Amino acid sequence: MLPIDIDFSRLCEVFTYDPQAPLIFTSGIFLWLFAAFMVVYVFLQYKYTARILFVTLFSYYFYYKSSGTYFFLLVFVTVGDFVFARLMDRTTGKYGRKAWVVLSLCLNLGLLCYFKYTNFLGGVIASLMGGEFTALDIFLPVGISFFTFQSLSYTIDVYRREIKPLTSLLDYAFYVSFFPQLVAGPIVRARDFIPQIRKPLYVSQEMFGRGIFLIVAGLFKKAVISDYISINFVERIFDNPTLYSGVENLMGLYGYALQIYCDFSGYSDIAIGIALLLGFHFNMNFDSPYKSASITEFWRRWHISLSSWLRDYLYISLGGNRHGKFRQYLNLIITMFLGGLWHGASWNFVLWGMFHGVALALHKAWMSITGRKKGEQSHGIRRVFGVIITFHFVCFCWIFFRNADIHNSMDMLRQIFTVFRPQLFPQLIEGYWEVFALMLLGFLLHFAPDRWENAVCRGVIRLPFLGKAVLMVAMIYLVILIYNMPFFQHDGQAVTYISTSIRHSYVKFLKQRIRLRENECIYDPDIIKNIENLSEDFEKKDLDLIFAIRKLNYNQKWVIIYKFFFMFKDKEIMNKLNISRQAVYNNKNKALKNLRKMLEQ
Repeated sequence: MLPIDIDFSRLCEVFTYDPQAPLIFTSGIFLWLFAAFMVVYVFLQYKYTARILFVTLFSYYFYYKSSGTYFFLLVFVTVGDFVFARLMDRTTGKYGRKAWVVLSLCLNLGLLCYFKYTNFLGGVIASLMGGEFTALDIFLPVGISFFTFQSLSYTIDVYRREIKPLTSLLDYAFYVSFFPQLVAGPIVRARDFIPQIRKPLYVSQEMFGRGIFLIVAGLFKKAVISDYISINFVERIFDNPTLYSGVENLMGLYGYALQIYCDFSGYSDIAIGIALLLGFHFNMNFDSPYKSASITEFWRRWHISLSSWLRDYLYISLGGNRHGKFRQYLNLIITMFLGGLWHGASWNFVLWGMFHGVALALHKAWMSITGRKKGEQSHGIRRVFGVIITFHFVCFCWIFFRNADIHNSMDMLRQIFTVFRPQLFPQLIEGYWEVFALMLLGFLLHFAPDRWENAVCRGVIRLPFLGKAVLMVAMIYLVILIYNMPFFQHDGQAVTYISTSIRHSYVKFLKQRIRLRENECIYDPDIIKNIENLSEDFEKKDLDLIFAIRKLNYNQKWVIIYKFFFMFKDKEIMNKLNISRQAVYNNKNKALKNLRKMLEQ
């Protein structure tokens, strides 16, 4: 008997991949792992090679906890591009160097195409040929879009002779796998990061304070604002837009605009903050994009690492603005088309990218017609109108980005423009006042002057170490507290979805049953009595079903929700849960069997 009681099963969980709980920055286990990591990291601060090796191994462990055994893809890309860059540097001939960079493109884009676009392209080809395509059971590794683009920036820069290739495979592995930006960006350029690898480790008071500020701000944006309004409002609207009025759909759209910004920028802030604590500088990735007065300015502020990557490695490679106006506009549309496809293998992402590409081309044409210079900004009332128009255009595009298909998008637009019902707004505010309070806070913080944020950041920097620690612990405690609330747990989320879906199905059933029309109600005592009795019976069945579904395991629960409440097809469920078609079938049957037993008791 050991003197210390150690739960080896829980310890084993730390070192094994759990597909139902992948490792992310906002997970509780990461906080403990990062604390232990920092102890060793500080101990190795003067041992350059040992420190680089330790961080690299931790990064691979981090990626393993995020995607399982697919971490070998990271190894494959790292070794392949390192070798290609070295051979490219030794090759003097133009076509020889081009051959090596083409091989790098084939390696990275080939992996990306297989894991991300096989089923999409297979479906497109099958539809063009009049056949059917059975989706393959392909797991999408986390962050593959980021580390392939990051590695490509290195080989392309070597090809362009903008940087010299690294001589150490360890240094290159450190660059590609560096865990703060590995799974969700930002996309860090080799030219910006590699010179920092072998520098003496130095974290100034300003770097440490700014890092703490960014981590706290990122956690607040991601875990408090984004996740809360998503689970409690936005997802309900987008999942069933026809069940809500136009004003509810519009508020849901505004909520999603804030949610996606807080989600992406929050994660980027955490990544940049962690990198600062480790002594590394990342470039800014989001710069209050909804303050933009034009679509061009928006893309200078939104996901800067991606937009600049697309500009430097795709737009410029296509010819940029070097071949006349028409070619420039076409290059913009092609770039944004591919940028949309980068976000996901779906026509809705393609459409989103095309909208932005056409808007960028039209804005460039307007700038040319009016004689305005590049980078020139409007002021006063003109800028206010520009911000309002740009924001609503971006929101319009978000409809197609968020919805799974064009039909849902058109349903949402139809509700907004034909069934608006502004008189429901007070009821909406009353029912979702917590959500709207957070939305108001989020937009106020977003549109606040930059000097306010800088002032708060300077205040955090000036805090003593104990003050920074208290601030960090307080934010972590807040995140844990919120995530432990019922509506943030998977069971609570499931209950919300089920309850909402049942309620709306019930309302639709009643409308069909008694043939009620808008603004028309035929008083019939028998009908009213039947409604009351049915309502009582329904409530009981509702609760029984909800509690029964809560007792199912993760896959069984979500297969039932997706299949019977959202009417998803098996293919869609496969993609949602990353399981095979057979697994969908087996989980459905097991879930129905278990539900039948529980409801009969």
